[in-house]
Amino acid sequence: MATQTTAAPVRLTFVQVAIALQTVTLFFQAATAGLLLSTSYGGLLHDVGSRVMYGASMLYVLAAVLAWRPGGGSPRPILYASGFLVLASVQVVLGIAHMPSLHVPLGILMFGLSMVEVGQVLSTHLSHRTNTRR
Repeated sequence: MATQTTAAPVRLTFVQVAIALQTVTLFFQAATAGLLLSTSYGGLLHDVGSRVMYGASMLYVLAAVLAWRPGGGSPRPILYASGFLVLASVQVVLGIAHMPSLHVPLGILMFGLSMVEVGQVLSTHLSHRTNTRR
């Protein structure tokens, strides 16, 4: 006799949504950087994307603070989010100063760090879901 199981609905937290949004905006920035070199509208898209990316970094800090405060958990995510906001600030300054030799590598580093954070958040989320089903 076979038993049927249904998957539990996926519940994303505010922190998970914020880190995913940050990562997507960083990927958009990489794509528009290429457009910046090859089209007339690439500069506008990259400029708008930089504002959205900075806002997403601030949203990540807010989400980390809100997730920590009520539960009394570790403040470590706030440190990560704040550090990322500092990197985003440096990135904006380097972009405005037209210093691509530093701006581009920092952008790549930021995307990589954001992907690592998404991976950690997802692995924690998936392991938690697996443990709660047993």
